[in-house]
Amino acid sequence: MRVPGILEQWDIGIFDVVDVLIVVFLLYWLWLLIRRTRAEQLVKGLLVLLVAKAVSSRLGLQAVNWLLNQAITALIVALPVVFQPELRRALESIGRGRLFAGSPFRPGEDEASRVVEELVRAVEMLRRERIGALMVVERRTGLEEYVAAGVKLDAVLSAELLFNIFVPRTPLHDGAAVIRGDRIAAAGCFLPLAEASRTNRELGTRHRAALGISEQSDAAAIVVSEETGRVSLALEGVLLRDLDEEGLRARLSGLVCRPRAGVGRRPRWRI
Repeated sequence: MRVPGILEQWDIGIFDVVDVLIVVFLLYWLWLLIRRTRAEQLVKGLLVLLVAKAVSSRLGLQAVNWLLNQAITALIVALPVVFQPELRRALESIGRGRLFAGSPFRPGEDEASRVVEELVRAVEMLRRERIGALMVVERRTGLEEYVAAGVKLDAVLSAELLFNIFVPRTPLHDGAAVIRGDRIAAAGCFLPLAEASRTNRELGTRHRAALGISEQSDAAAIVVSEETGRVSLALEGVLLRDLDEEGLRARLSGLVCRPRAGVGRRPRWRI
């Protein structure tokens, strides 16, 4: 079956068009699947290597081209291990018939200010009661793999709710609460720990988890010590300790996502 007009001149059939649309659909779905995870950065790095390989081949840089070939070959072998969480989620999505999921909501200016104030107020409430807590603020690098492993809430962020989450001897007390935009995405999330050899031996599990997630992403992790009530902030593998209320507010104000015009919740699609 041939499509009349221009497509007929190019000898393109209707099934060729459908074939291309299916490929575009699959590529777009794969992008949605990884865009909120660390795999997004890995894909970008792989694309840079592929571009560098093409350029080196074009310029006749044999040694560089050979080195890039070996690196790309090693990466292809390692891809199933590197993308294991994403592959698992992809198969689960196909099995459940869910090919699209909503994207995170970035707070506007008013929402960003409210997020900071609610976080600071929650930290002060927890600090006064000497209740240990770990709160992770998602930024550009997505934390979907940790959200999926925790207890999903998707609840409006409030100091009272955060306080209740971390009350001792409750189901969600252990683990971290992940803040996405102006909502609590999940609680009871377990994060990667920083290596003990590279951290102060006095640091507990919460502080090591905060450092671990800050090393593997650009997230900011707030820790309230159960023993001392001291407040710490982990960012880019560095732990800022003994922050007061104003210090924490100033740090968070510069970290919470800035507003973007016309940004709101995107529709969820289900197939």
